[in-house]
Order: sequence, then C-alpha cells, then structure tokens
Amino acid sequence: MKTPYTNIYKVLRTNRFVVLTVVIGASLSMIASEFFAYQIFKRSQQSAFVINDQAQVIPLQLIEHRENLEVEAKAHLEMFHRYFYQINANNFERNMEKALWLGDNSIAELYRQKKAEGIYNRLLQYSLIQKISAIHSEISLKNGEINFMTTTRFSITRGEAIDSYEIKTSGQLTKVDRNFPHNPHGLIIKNFYEQSLTKIHSHESTKE
Repeated sequence: MKTPYTNIYKVLRTNRFVVLTVVIGASLSMIASEFFAYQIFKRSQQSAFVINDQAQVIPLQLIEHRENLEVEAKAHLEMFHRYFYQINANNFERNMEKALWLGDNSIAELYRQKKAEGIYNRLLQYSLIQKISAIHSEISLKNGEINFMTTTRFSITRGEAIDSYEIKTSGQLTKVDRNFPHNPHGLIIKNFYEQSLTKIHSHESTKE
C-alpha cells in the first residue's frame, strides 16, 4: 500500500503559521510584561514606605491620608461645637441651622430635647451669652471607623455672673460628599452623645 502524498507547501504554510503565532504571542507577552513593570516602577517612585512600632511596613501615602483625615475631622468637630454651644439670644437660631448640616438625626434629636427643656427660652429670657474658650478633640481611626471624644470648655454670662463649664461629647464621623458652604469637610457626625457636663467655677465680673 502506498503512503498518501503530502503537499509540502501545505506543511510549510502550517509551520509558518505556527511560528508566526508563537513569535507574535511571545512579543505581546514581552510588551505586556514591560508595560506592567514600568507601571509598578512608576508607582513605587511616587510612594514611600515607613515601618511602624509593630515592624509593619505602611505606605506613606496611607499615613498622609490618615493625617489629612484627622485634620479635617478635628476641623469639622470644632466647627460643629462652636455652632452648637457658642450661642446667644441673637445667633442661636442661625447657629443651630448651621450645626444641623454637620450631623445626623442624633444632633436634631438633642436640639429638640434641649428646646423642649426650655434651654433656648431661658437664653432669650435672661439674655444669656454662652461663649467657648477651648475645644479639644481626640480622634481614633480603626477599621474604617472614625470615633471621637471632644472636650469643650465654655462660659455662660448672665449680667455680672459668669459660670464656666466643661462638657465631654462623643460619637462617630462618616464621610459624605462635600457641600460648600454647609459641609465643607465632607463629614457627618452620627451617634452624638453628651457624656458629661461639669461646672468648673463661677464668679462675678467686675466693672470699673
């Protein structure tokens, strides 16, 4: 029995196709590898790393992001506490409206509670002046949550009498879209709670 004749040109074309396929594939693979290597090198040039106290390597960009977030969080908290606690008969409605933009329903509930207790009525009736002297906030960033504890010192002036207080508040902050000028830091206070209110001292103002 004779062996079937094989068309040599057909074999050559098949071999050429296989060779071209392998060459093109290898070229594309090499180009892709170089591209990804360049991208990794470019990102590494733009990033730096530090080692924390637990010998963990942390990207410097992440640290800078946390530092920026902490600065914005403290600025947001200071803005809110000044609106909410630095009030008098002339500005409290305007300040409360601004403060409500910076928190969730827990702020609105506290405002309604204070209003029901007659705090703002006494402010109007006795022309009280509530003025902040210091605000200090401690921020904790863990597992994507921003917790805070803020200590605010303020005085209440009624005629010649001045009483000083310290109030501690706590809660969490959540990121939202920035809304200038209502919410320039892009954060919302939630679960706001007045932990304690302590009277520091009281005295009579002197007039010469």
